[in-house]
Amino acid sequence: MEFGVFLLAQQRSYAQSSHDVIRASIEQTVAAEQAGFDAAWYAEHHFNNYSLSPSPLMLCAHAAAKTSRIRLGPAVCVLPLYQAPRFLAEVALVDTLSNGRLQLGIGSGYQQFEFERFNTDLSEAGKMFQEYMDVIPMALTQKSFEYEGRYLKIPQTSLNVQCVQDPMPPIWVTTGNPLVRARAMREGYNLFITALLGGLDAIRVLRSRMEEAAEAAGTNIDDTKFGFLRCGFASENKADIDAYLDSARFARRLSESLRDRRQETDDGYLMQEVPLQQEMTLDEMRANLPVGSVNQVIDRMLEEIEILKPRHIALQTQLGDCDQTTMLKQIEVWGDKIIPAIRKALGSDAGSSAKQYATA
Repeated sequence: MEFGVFLLAQQRSYAQSSHDVIRASIEQTVAAEQAGFDAAWYAEHHFNNYSLSPSPLMLCAHAAAKTSRIRLGPAVCVLPLYQAPRFLAEVALVDTLSNGRLQLGIGSGYQQFEFERFNTDLSEAGKMFQEYMDVIPMALTQKSFEYEGRYLKIPQTSLNVQCVQDPMPPIWVTTGNPLVRARAMREGYNLFITALLGGLDAIRVLRSRMEEAAEAAGTNIDDTKFGFLRCGFASENKADIDAYLDSARFARRLSESLRDRRQETDDGYLMQEVPLQQEMTLDEMRANLPVGSVNQVIDRMLEEIEILKPRHIALQTQLGDCDQTTMLKQIEVWGDKIIPAIRKALGSDAGSSAKQYATA
């Protein structure tokens, strides 16, 4: 079982500067490597405070110079917003700068707000994404390539920097489209999936969808590596847990308002935090998510893993206005106690309680 940190890089208020937010992302990456995490993931969003990560590949390149072991990846590059040849060349460059530690997360995007500012049609994003899925392996594995599609038109071209990883960095696909999900499985790519703030029932539904996609792809579901994006927090202090859950709820409020095209702002930048029409209380979130004491988090994570059977857990560490000192301590707790206990339990009996391991 692999573990990563997922860094959304949010700015909840002007009490945080953009410099503070980006610096926190890099500090958490370094802390995650020291704590034994396998990967650090960086979001991509533009032009508002939902996420201050406009270039995850650039963050990967910078983090590569600050670390030596941890794998680094965008989660995800919103491909319809890129110029394809430059994107492909930069992927190879970042894999080189990181000495082969890049994991390439890709997606088609969902925020109309962003697409309008790139003069790109969101309704065409899925079709554009499929063409990227065609061209990425061609560009990264062949000495020269060319492509003629509806959206991507690339004459015979050779990348002047080659990937370190052979044949190319691992590809992680994020999509809500069942056909694209099946294609990713068929072509041997990894999948990033999430149950958002849902509980065990939502995870069961998610597992069923993955099984349906594998059946549609004609593949064995166990041949696909799933990365599960999840909120989780371990503490004996209820106030600290509530602060983390409140930040997770803030993230959902902004994400859904952007998705539904109803975002509002007083100053043209900082988005208003408007409660959703049907929104979970902190108590409902607490019941749904792996939060609580170390032992409670371990046991809940094992329940979720038994249902979903992912091979990678991406823990959301940088949300809302979570205090940096608290987040760094949280990463340390996961590295010292939670991750070793989960791995030990999975190595013996994935369905058993891990309480006996929490203080081992």
